[in-house]
Amino acid sequence: MSPRSLVVATAGHVDHGKTALIRALTGQETDRWAEERRRGLTLDLGYAWTDLPTGDRVAFVDVPGHARFIGNMLAGVGPVPVVLLVVAADEGWREQSAEHLDALVALDVRHGLLAVTRSDLADPGPAAEQARAALAGTGLAGIEDVAVSARTGEGIADLRAALGRLVAEVPAAPAEDRVRLWVDRSFTVSGAGTVATGTLASGTLRVGDRLQLGDREVAVRGLQSRETDQTEVGPVSRVAVNLRQVAADDVPRGSALVTPGAWPRTAQVDVRRTSGPAFTDSPAALTVHAGTAAVAARVRPLDAEHARLTLAEPLWLVPGDRLVLRDTGTARVHGGAQVLDVDPPALRRRGAARRWSERLASATVPPDAVAEVRRRGAMPARRLTLLGADPGDPRLVRIGDWVTLEPVLALWADRLRGVHADERRDQPLSPGPTTAAAARAIRLPDVALLDAVAGRAGLVVRDGRVTAPEAPADLGPAEASVAELERRLGADPFAAPEAGDLDALGLGPRELAAAARAGRLLRLRASPADVVLLPDAVDRARATLAGLPQPFTLSEARQALGTTRRVAVPLLEHLDSLGVTRRVDGSRRELR
Repeated sequence: MSPRSLVVATAGHVDHGKTALIRALTGQETDRWAEERRRGLTLDLGYAWTDLPTGDRVAFVDVPGHARFIGNMLAGVGPVPVVLLVVAADEGWREQSAEHLDALVALDVRHGLLAVTRSDLADPGPAAEQARAALAGTGLAGIEDVAVSARTGEGIADLRAALGRLVAEVPAAPAEDRVRLWVDRSFTVSGAGTVATGTLASGTLRVGDRLQLGDREVAVRGLQSRETDQTEVGPVSRVAVNLRQVAADDVPRGSALVTPGAWPRTAQVDVRRTSGPAFTDSPAALTVHAGTAAVAARVRPLDAEHARLTLAEPLWLVPGDRLVLRDTGTARVHGGAQVLDVDPPALRRRGAARRWSERLASATVPPDAVAEVRRRGAMPARRLTLLGADPGDPRLVRIGDWVTLEPVLALWADRLRGVHADERRDQPLSPGPTTAAAARAIRLPDVALLDAVAGRAGLVVRDGRVTAPEAPADLGPAEASVAELERRLGADPFAAPEAGDLDALGLGPRELAAAARAGRLLRLRASPADVVLLPDAVDRARATLAGLPQPFTLSEARQALGTTRRVAVPLLEHLDSLGVTRRVDGSRRELR
């Protein structure tokens, strides 16, 4: 089996030895700033890595334990699903230990290890027991614990072995998944440009990839992992991405690099409470942490368990994402929430919030495809995929790029039959409404759906209109005139009548349009007046032109067809549009 990679975030009270433990495991210093080293505590995120005896690779995100830097801690833990929880044997479970656990519970972290540090200074048993009691009832209940001393090295080998078991326990992340890299740091490298770092939780990054950054696309110029150049990096890895033609200030912590077109970006989400007080008891404003991002949000409770969060800036979120909610005033972790809907409906009518909260109560993650489509009537299949639902659900009706439901399709078809009947009643010469008018009348979200709806209604879309399968041959009062015109053109196919001839026959624009829709005549757009021929004029012209030396000129075609320039010009242009002929140069054409 090939080696696996894992990223582990530390958590625990300030000065419980997280950084010293990572140094003992990796031999690397994670405190990047002189101020951190001077004060002996971690203020920002630090990174280190090591190879395990199993051959697997583990990278560590070392987070600050001080209460004032809980925001930095959340940026480190947010994208990482595995934790190394640190408790000092000589101090036991402390206030910041509990707050970090609150954040881990909010993020639904379920994989990790408990390291009881400074075990050379005190019996690790009581501290381990305190920690196990605190973890009971959480997703981290029952995780393995190891007593260690970073100073003496005692237990470090045991901890490395436990990390190897943890790697085997954590489900492998999909390498072909869409990419969402939450940026935790960006800087400029002389000669290379902007570098953004983050934890790649799923998917694969490759040199040359295009990624979405806010409203723009950026190119991946280079990649590094473990300070080594790579052509591609898969999950789960710490990665540094060298971006082309973008400033470091444009990629701040909290931004995300995502696969273009593969993620929804939203400033409003509906969520379900996973921990903390009921939403009805929550402040009207909270800070929302997602990945490495921290944004202000307005809270609209829908009921005790569900709320609508309006974010100060849009984030790349999908249903199922976990959020940490932090009290803006105290900066303490308030609770956790799970995203249920990233495209929520407006709630304007009386009682709408209550009804919607009842639907959210039964919402699933990933979303149920039928429920998503039923709410909208129809939606692009690609949009359904973005939301994490299955567009291939057999209960859906697929129409081109769209998906809908059978009852919705039947309703549209019923409406379309009524619209067609009204048009025929009000305008006897009309075969039916235009496609645009029909789609608007039946409230179709896209005219591309009209063919399928017309088929369900027993109608067809033809020549830009919705009509009966067989257009009526009888044109009423215009029938005799059209029949006379058909007789004349049958005898001389390219002798299109002049405007005066048509007036004499009583054939105006409405009558000619009706005859064309009925398939009786072919109208070619020309100036000053349309040219009218029989529908078989295309086949007759093709046969005649095939007898000419190829390529041929307009004059040669006109003479062969026995017609005038008034007729030959629009006829040849029509043949071009059908692909029967094509221009060779400015004056000659040839049959395809």
